[in-house]
Formats: sequence, structure tokens, C-alpha cells
Amino acid sequence: ASHTQDATESSSSPEDDRPTIPLNLNFVVPKKEISMVPDMGKWKRSQAYSDYMGFVLTLNEAVKGKKLTCEFNVSETIDNLLSLLGTLDRWIDETPPVDQPSRFGNKAYRTWYGKLEQEAEALVSTVIPADKHAAVPEIAVYLKESVGNSTRIDYGTGHEAAFAAFLCCLCKIGALRVEDQLAIIFKVFDRYLRVMRKLQKTYRMEPAGSQGVWGLDDFQFLPFIWGSSQLIDHPTLEPRHFVDEKAVNEHHQDYMFLECIKFINEMKTGPFAEHSNQLWNISAVPTWSKVNQGLIRMYKAECLEKFPVIQHFKFGSLLSIQPVKP
Repeated sequence: ASHTQDATESSSSPEDDRPTIPLNLNFVVPKKEISMVPDMGKWKRSQAYSDYMGFVLTLNEAVKGKKLTCEFNVSETIDNLLSLLGTLDRWIDETPPVDQPSRFGNKAYRTWYGKLEQEAEALVSTVIPADKHAAVPEIAVYLKESVGNSTRIDYGTGHEAAFAAFLCCLCKIGALRVEDQLAIIFKVFDRYLRVMRKLQKTYRMEPAGSQGVWGLDDFQFLPFIWGSSQLIDHPTLEPRHFVDEKAVNEHHQDYMFLECIKFINEMKTGPFAEHSNQLWNISAVPTWSKVNQGLIRMYKAECLEKFPVIQHFKFGSLLSIQPVKP
């Protein structure tokens, strides 16, 4: 094979004036492509949308009926991702909130974010095999986008989507493999959520583009999808149980959905039906399978098909704006 490859590279027939496509992808720094509402069709038809949704649904299937505490493979890449998240966590401890007049949006967040901006590529290079090092600048962009906005000091589902995109890219270059699926959610995404909750709490971050009481949650969406899949066919826990604090406290270590509810209960006061109306409605759905299907539909409608969220999404060679090949 190497012989024919050399031959094609050295032959200089006229049609070879086209730039040759290297064997490794031409990695690029991702950029925004959706600048007006009419561009949304381009997004929905894109390879990126198809790959992103495929990733979410593949993982949704992988975690079905499984506890966070079940047995699964933990690869070196997973361990490296966990130490990357551990570093972000440690930086929060090293960057305490500052005294300021306004209660929300503590400016120390910008200092914390500055460290990530400076170190992102170095951090990402620890989770990418040496032969794929060219992908680092492309993939690092998604990590930087996944922790909130440093101008507005806010965080929302678009930032969460950037972290899922980051993981999706690591799968596309082969750094993460099929056997890592459970660890991607139960180890890496779970750790990511803990770090995000700590950021949200420490720096009193604002919810980005929140629908307030009408949204599912101020900050997250994906853990409700994957978390409801974990509970499909559970012998005793039904959707109606998650509004019962006793059930949540008893089972949250095993189920991502209940971890999310527990965090809401810690952060909000007053009746659950008032502060989390959508979730309250969902607790009336008879089965987890129905909850899961409904949340996937809602995620597409409320997050992925909303211009204010998608206008910030960045496209490169791994998550491409090009239309899906027929």
C-alpha cells in the first residue's frame, strides 16, 4: 500500500493539481455557520446534526436499564478524561468567588474560564492518541464551549451540547470506542455534571436562555434523557416516584435522573410543581419508556431546533455543516 501511495503522490499529471486529500482528515478550527433563522434548515440537514443525534441515541440505548454503579470497562482514555475534569474541578477550588455587589454571575468565573482558555489544548492533548494530535485544536474548541459563557457568566443546554459534541468527536477519531459507551455516560458525563453543578453554585451562574418555570431544568437536558433510559423497566421505581424526596434520596447514587432531581431540590425552594412545572407534568407519565421518548422529542424541539441555541454551535471537519450524503 505504501508503494502505491508514494506513486500517486509523486505523479504530477495535470488533474493532480487539486490539493491531495491527506490520509488523516484535514482538521480545522470549528466556526459558527448558523447566523440567521433560515439557516436552521442547513443545520437539520447537516452531517453534524445526524452524527450528534446518532451519538445521543446510541448512548441512550447503551444505558437502558443500567445503574450508574454497574460493572463496565474503564479505558485509559476514560481515565484521562476524568483527570481532565478533575483539573477543572481543582481550578474552581483555587479560584474562590469574589466579593461583588450583584448576587449572580460572580466575576471570579472569568478568571477560572481564563485558565481553561489558556490550557484547553494542552488538556485535550492528554486524551488524544499521539497519531491523532492534529485533531487537538479542532476538538479543544468544543471543550472550551462546554462550560458556559464568560461574558454573560451563564450556562445552558447549548454548553451541555458542546460537551456531548466534544465526546462525539473523540469517538469519531477513535480515541473513545464502542466498549467505552457506559463509561462515557456513567463516568465522564456524570463527572462533567458534577463539575458544572459546582460551577453553577460557586459562581452563581445565570441559566442561558432559560424558559424559567416552563423549561425542563435551568441548566441541563441530556441527563434527563439518558437518566430516564436507565430507569426503563425498573421493577419498583415509576415516574411518579421522582417527586417523592425519600425515593430520590434512596436511589440517586444509581440513577442520573434522580441525581438531577436531587440537585433541583437542593437549589430551589417551594413546591416542586411550581418551580419545576414541566418535570412535575412528566411525573404523571405512566412509564419510563414513554418519558424517554417524550424527552427525546422535546430535546429536538426545545434545544436542537431553537435558533438561539444553535446559532452558537460550531462546525468543523468532524461535525460538519455539509448535508448528509444521500
